[in-house]
Amino acid sequence: MFIDEIDAIGRERSMGGDGLNVEWEASLNELLVQLDGFDEASHVVLMAATNRADMLDSALVRRGRFDRHIVVDLPDLSERVAIFGVHARGKPLAPEVDLEKLARRTAGLSGADIASVVNEGALLAARRRQQTIGVGELEEALDRVLAGPERRSRLRPDEERLRLAYHESGHVIVAWMLNLTSIVEKVSIVARGHNFGSTWHVPKEDSQVRTRSQLQAEIASLLGGRAAEDLVYGEPSSQAQDDLRQATSIAREMVFDLGMSASLGPVLVDSGQEILARSDRAGGSVAEAAEREVVRLLETADGACREVLTAHRDELDRLTHLLLERETLDRGELEAALVGLEAQPALEAR
Repeated sequence: MFIDEIDAIGRERSMGGDGLNVEWEASLNELLVQLDGFDEASHVVLMAATNRADMLDSALVRRGRFDRHIVVDLPDLSERVAIFGVHARGKPLAPEVDLEKLARRTAGLSGADIASVVNEGALLAARRRQQTIGVGELEEALDRVLAGPERRSRLRPDEERLRLAYHESGHVIVAWMLNLTSIVEKVSIVARGHNFGSTWHVPKEDSQVRTRSQLQAEIASLLGGRAAEDLVYGEPSSQAQDDLRQATSIAREMVFDLGMSASLGPVLVDSGQEILARSDRAGGSVAEAAEREVVRLLETADGACREVLTAHRDELDRLTHLLLERETLDRGELEAALVGLEAQPALEAR
């Protein structure tokens, strides 16, 4: 027997006794009773899957009900290379295709995403009437999976394109200077999916561990586009909406889940959504202090962005006009444009 998304009925039971979830808790209780009805002689194997194992009720995951817990995590670099090899088997790849180099750009993607990259590359090669799947097709396929297909038909005013070029260049300059754990691989002002422009990063190392200074630098990198617009035009625009969402999410994780708050100390407060919904239980003052700390982290990162961009305004202008001219810049072109621009370690731990 297989139960998919078991967290839908297996969430941890509340202690409030408010009666709002009586029917759901009755379903969970009945499930627990039925699970106890199986024994070794019944020859029934029960399996379940969830993306939120942390939400499951403790009575559901104890030994005797589910004896073995298997974590299926996102693949690391060597696993991604192997997955590329599986999905590329039987497909006519060009000799110059380097699956390991391609796998380095796919950190955070699942096996299904990698399969989509290979299949999309094959479709692009077929449309271009090519006998083999080349590097260009796979690179384009990866960009499509990460950000969506190009929308060159969407015409934009010149002033809007210039603002967008400043926005993306701001991301690049800040990321370049703050010595992130990732490298800027490509930047583009060609619209893809819902994004007007994109900046792609490749991790320097395939690591799941990030320090506080690294997370702070990542927040600053996300706010670099907004800071560049504010520096050049005196005000930000709606282009920074997704950047703000991601930066706020990282700041919340640092404060609520990772104990990286200077004011609250090494304390696991709670998840951001739950503490606001249950502030009477966790303490309103704790919730307010945590929210203030999130704002402080974002303001500190924004200040670091402004400091970097003000000090390197010439590089920002030069990169912006180069991006406006070519629309897309790869790693080699960025290195040539920003030659001599080195990271400032003093800003890493702000």
